[in-house]
Amino acid sequence: MPVSIVVGGQYGSEGKGKVALHIARESTAAQVFVVRVGGTNSGHTGMADGETHQLRQLPASVLALRSIAVLPAGAIIDPDIFLREVGELSLDARSVVVSPEATVISDSDKHNERASGLVEQIGSTGSGTGAALARRISRRSGEPILAREVSVLEPFLQDTTCLLRSGLDSGARVVVEGTQGFGLSLLHGGHYPNATSRDTTAAGFLSETGLSPLDVDDVTLVVRAHPIRVAGNSGPLKGETTWAKIAAKAGLPVSFRELTTATKKTRRVGEFDPEIVKSAIASNKPTRLVLNHADYLDAGVRHGVFSKPTIRFIHNAEDSIGLRFDLIGTGPDTLVERAEIESTGGSTGVEMGIPA
Repeated sequence: MPVSIVVGGQYGSEGKGKVALHIARESTAAQVFVVRVGGTNSGHTGMADGETHQLRQLPASVLALRSIAVLPAGAIIDPDIFLREVGELSLDARSVVVSPEATVISDSDKHNERASGLVEQIGSTGSGTGAALARRISRRSGEPILAREVSVLEPFLQDTTCLLRSGLDSGARVVVEGTQGFGLSLLHGGHYPNATSRDTTAAGFLSETGLSPLDVDDVTLVVRAHPIRVAGNSGPLKGETTWAKIAAKAGLPVSFRELTTATKKTRRVGEFDPEIVKSAIASNKPTRLVLNHADYLDAGVRHGVFSKPTIRFIHNAEDSIGLRFDLIGTGPDTLVERAEIESTGGSTGVEMGIPA
């Protein structure tokens, strides 16, 4: 059952790409298939050889050695973004595979989504993902809607379910890199209509991949110390605060802030809310829990130093959600085993750029 699913426990940007990359690098399997579901309305970041890569179409875990990137039938593909990222990473059809049944975003999908008012009404990125899905569900003829209808994707086309099944039968590890966060789920997030166009649970991601629930042995839920939402009228955010307050408390630069990968707008940010995390736990039943962005509590965490207030935050967060974290993210490319953290001195991070 060597399938890992990485899912976000808040409103996206929890660091799922970083964690999926870590899982892919940790794997002892001879071959790792890294799967990205969803569309280009969110971005994943990974680091390799000291260089940061922000990817909107390909999984960040493709940066792991021995990996083959897979965009299954549940992926929603922007051909321009796809080809650009393939080129930037010097990849080809030997290392990137696309399902002929994947959905394709057209220029009119992007135009229609932006003209619909969703960007202003609910903070949509206007990527065309939702419009492409709606067009597929309508089942009307017209513009190309499937990957097999787009000539530039032809070299990459292959039955991805058969590929993944064959890999599993041969002992490969499959890492499914979920997109966005549980709180944005169209069905289960609880904030409709301030939601994305799909379900964002582990079960939803697995369905888009085309594999069986019996294949899964690892569900990793990723949360962050300070949850974010995209700019604009993107929905409620309990305990909303400012980047200036977070920076001052953590000892970060005064101008510190986060921008969205897709739109480059300043993200909204809030205090840790256990309720959304507990809901995510109930729907995903994770086997592993990761807390990212602990360095937003205290910049010293980036140097392996955990102050007493930071340790107290971790304990309080664990008590509030009823589970213990397994890994703590201490910077853009580092994770620390929870068991290594001590209030008296801290721990040195595990460098993500080095394959395990």
